[in-house]
Amino acid sequence: MLRSQWSSKIGFILASTGATVGLGSIWKFPYVTAMNGGGAFLIVFLLIIFTLGISLLFAEIAIGRAAGCGAVGAYRSLGGKKWSFIGYMGVLCGFIVLSFYSVIGGWTIGYLMRAIDGRVMTNNSKQLASLFNEYVSHPYEPILTHGLFVSLTLLIVIFGIQKGIERASKILMPALFILMLILIIRSVTLPGAMAGVRSLLSPDFSKVTAPMIVDALGLAFFSLSVGAGCMLAYGSYLSKDTKLTNAIIWITSLTMLTSVLAGLMIFPAVASFGLDPASGPGLTYMTMPIVFNHLPFGQFFAISFFSLLLVASLTSAVSLLELIIIYPIDEWKLKRKSVTFTACALVFLVGIPASLSFGILSEYKMFGRNIFDLMDYSATNILLPIGGIGTALFTGWKIWPLIEDELVYSPKLSLGMKWICRVIAPLLIAFILIYNI
Repeated sequence: MLRSQWSSKIGFILASTGATVGLGSIWKFPYVTAMNGGGAFLIVFLLIIFTLGISLLFAEIAIGRAAGCGAVGAYRSLGGKKWSFIGYMGVLCGFIVLSFYSVIGGWTIGYLMRAIDGRVMTNNSKQLASLFNEYVSHPYEPILTHGLFVSLTLLIVIFGIQKGIERASKILMPALFILMLILIIRSVTLPGAMAGVRSLLSPDFSKVTAPMIVDALGLAFFSLSVGAGCMLAYGSYLSKDTKLTNAIIWITSLTMLTSVLAGLMIFPAVASFGLDPASGPGLTYMTMPIVFNHLPFGQFFAISFFSLLLVASLTSAVSLLELIIIYPIDEWKLKRKSVTFTACALVFLVGIPASLSFGILSEYKMFGRNIFDLMDYSATNILLPIGGIGTALFTGWKIWPLIEDELVYSPKLSLGMKWICRVIAPLLIAFILIYNI
């Protein structure tokens, strides 16, 4: 049976951009940028993305296309059985991430419902904090929204590459950019909004410190979804006729554009109302509703904002689920439908204790972390960096002659990427791994 392929280059680019544009770009980027001084962090972040980040993105997609199969099979067929552990680790990492990520995705559904019924429309920060805490600690509501989010992801992936992921991406990604532009226009036209724009774009290089660079490195790799094998899976469906370098430049540029647009959406709005964009992860759920409550037609903008978060989280979840199901489909020749249902059932079940770790299981801790935080830490701080190191070393030392012809621009670019994969990226990712442990 012939392997499915993307029907068009634009379909691959939009789907891959959707994989990279998730809650990392919309939710995490603005507050991490604010906590690290704004413009200076943005410059460092962009430099990392367009050197280390783009090299690792190229590596993953090139491996997938060269092998024409998922992560486990790709590393085994191109490098031998001993390299397949990178693929197994990537599938495990993707499964763990999707299990707790779907809980957060469920929160976006829960808050979209609260925006529709008006419960988030208040100026009282204590009331908003109470609303959030009551919701995430509820014994069953976040489990229901977690299940609904998993079901939405299933409905996209089950129809395959062209009829499922590609078709959905061609709808969801334009919708995401339209929603962002609506919110940006409203945000930058608020009184005092330009102070927020300056905070985002004006660099203060005194803020450049070692911890800031570590944050930029970590966010860059997280934002481009490199290390687990999601992009490798998408690359395995890519036609040999597609110019890989052009496609990767488009994916990277659109991902970075989304992050900057997210900053322009949030920084001016919170500056206009004297709020703090560096208020941390709670910015999305406990600070932004105050902004919406001050706006004419604020409920419309609240609904638009949480719809935006739902779209962004879905496009990333789809790539994680594809990473998981491609393994049994390739290795055991199982049917996509049965594999997708089984994988989603397991993701839902494993996500339940992660959801309950803010409620009835909040007292249950291992290594000082609740279940949700332990899953997050083990996947994003350990498995993902190790996967990134493995991918870089495999590309730079094992298969570089096989893929270097894909870099059509110049020999210097090819040489630079080779040594980024061989030495620079592994060392820097290892530094992040050790620093975070």
